[in-house]
Amino acid sequence: MSGESFNWHEFLGRWQEEWIPGEDEDGGQSAVPLGRPGAGEAAIVAAEERLGRRLPPSYREFLAVSDGWHVDETAGVYQLGGVEDIGWFRDPHGMTPLYQENLGDDPREEDVLLAGMWRRALQLETDSDMSYALLDPDDSDQDGEWALYVYRGWSGELPDRYPSFRAYMEAKYRGFQSDRAGRPGFVNATTRVQDAHVDEGRLLALRGRHEEALPLLEEALSFGRPRSATLLNQLRQLLAPHNAQGYGDLVADARYLPEILPLEATAPARGEWRLGGDDHWLRMMTARGVDRGTAEAVLSAMRDGTHSYAPPGPWGRAVAEARESARWGATDAAWRVLRDALAVWEAPGPLLIAPIGLLADPVLGPLITPERGREILATPRAGETGPAPEPAPDLDPPGLAWLTEPAANGQRFDGYRCVWVEGVDPARLPALIGEEGAELSAPAHRRMMPWRAPNPHEREGVELWEDRAVVSVGRTAEAWAFAFDGNSHRRLDERFLSPAPAASSSGRAVVVWRDPGRSSPRQHPPAFHLSVAEQGEELYAFTVRGAEIQRSGAIPEALDPARLFRPEGSEAACELRLLEAMHTELGLSLPLFALTRGRLSTFTTRSWTRAPRAGEGFVYAGFVRHRP
Repeated sequence: MSGESFNWHEFLGRWQEEWIPGEDEDGGQSAVPLGRPGAGEAAIVAAEERLGRRLPPSYREFLAVSDGWHVDETAGVYQLGGVEDIGWFRDPHGMTPLYQENLGDDPREEDVLLAGMWRRALQLETDSDMSYALLDPDDSDQDGEWALYVYRGWSGELPDRYPSFRAYMEAKYRGFQSDRAGRPGFVNATTRVQDAHVDEGRLLALRGRHEEALPLLEEALSFGRPRSATLLNQLRQLLAPHNAQGYGDLVADARYLPEILPLEATAPARGEWRLGGDDHWLRMMTARGVDRGTAEAVLSAMRDGTHSYAPPGPWGRAVAEARESARWGATDAAWRVLRDALAVWEAPGPLLIAPIGLLADPVLGPLITPERGREILATPRAGETGPAPEPAPDLDPPGLAWLTEPAANGQRFDGYRCVWVEGVDPARLPALIGEEGAELSAPAHRRMMPWRAPNPHEREGVELWEDRAVVSVGRTAEAWAFAFDGNSHRRLDERFLSPAPAASSSGRAVVVWRDPGRSSPRQHPPAFHLSVAEQGEELYAFTVRGAEIQRSGAIPEALDPARLFRPEGSEAACELRLLEAMHTELGLSLPLFALTRGRLSTFTTRSWTRAPRAGEGFVYAGFVRHRP
């Protein structure tokens, strides 16, 4: 605010002219002037001499125009006094020790200021609802402005802080406008300006100029203008794609319901809804005008992962194409399809400015990162034109080396196993290596899917020696179908039966298994297995366990375990060399994003462990904790 001039005559005159009084206790309206004639310079100086301090600039200028003001809050401060009314607060309610005892050993400067404010603040209000307007002379800026605190004694909350008296009055003026925004006939110069800002913000947003639209819509929202919250929340939604935003009664409008209702159902579908669970959410949607059966159906589809964002027209065709790519793990390719089609997106009505329904799609929603959300907002759409934004970078690295690195959440696939089948539709994998009756599930996030198949003793008809895995299914960029188990905690031992021959009935199949070992490396050292089969026959295989190498078949030189697993190399370095060789020699890869943050279908495999042979036995141990 440094160096700015502010016309208090114009500001307060506009407030008075636009003011519509609230209803009194009898239901009528009381029209009273909001201010009083300004105090003369002599009266202001006399007040300053009485107080022993020169008043801050914006408050001093205000008093010269109006010696007090009727704030007219619904609950809080009602009346600000004039030069004869103001005085030092002096903490009559003993707030200082309460705030000081909570400062701790290393308090922030703002907390120290607040704790001391009560005894030195200047009290401005003369009528309120257990509320106080307090100017703190020690909390000042380079222009000599004092911070103003509003404390509502009934709220149990910390005081609201405004950097100056002027900032407080501007906020109260916006609050007056916002409180009356819904009244019929409440139209004035300010509402017309702010409604024009909403229109301009909407047009800028559709032209991809969302950074210019944001402040216009934020200002309009502070004045309570209709449409501003709906438009602004769409921008906020795409800037932080997985944070919930509210759209109020718009959810019941048939034009917008397919986009908004699934978004509203996202939190309860994830189990994050509280306050009465599903029934409360359904009643809330019904109260907004949504048919209960429709709300129940959408919530069910969101919960089981079968919801599908299906807009009409060219944009809808692009969405369907992108989903087909993303459901098999090609998330970068899917995003490129969506990016190329954004320009042809059409709004179903004037209150939608972006394809936010995309975020609720269980397959495509995870693809919309904050960077991609910004790219959506920066892309001209709905018939508007403008420059195209810089494309967000792809998220999947090539090859397999990323398996040795921590994921974005700090975790990595420690024990993992995978089957690749060349030139096969991923939908065929359950028939090739799945347990009897295996089918692909709906796409699921890794966190939401079972991290293991049920143990043998938990399933009827499954032998105790069996090791079945829940695998995520997809297709690599090189057209290999894959079935990946990133939660393998089983031991790679002599009873392992590679699924490569069964998977290779119509082409090459590759199996890899990384066993990280256990806490006692001597008893169970880390192990790595690779096997390759074709037309139902194993071509070559090797298993490396510690310093021991078992091998069979004609292993290509590039994959020779003796070259890759050198004794002087670390376990991590050996694993990295093998993964890089598998990518170079066999053309194998895996999609990082789909396996860590996306949604893939799953199924349960046959056992990775063979049946005991004659003379072999096994022990199945369980542990039960008994409390004394």
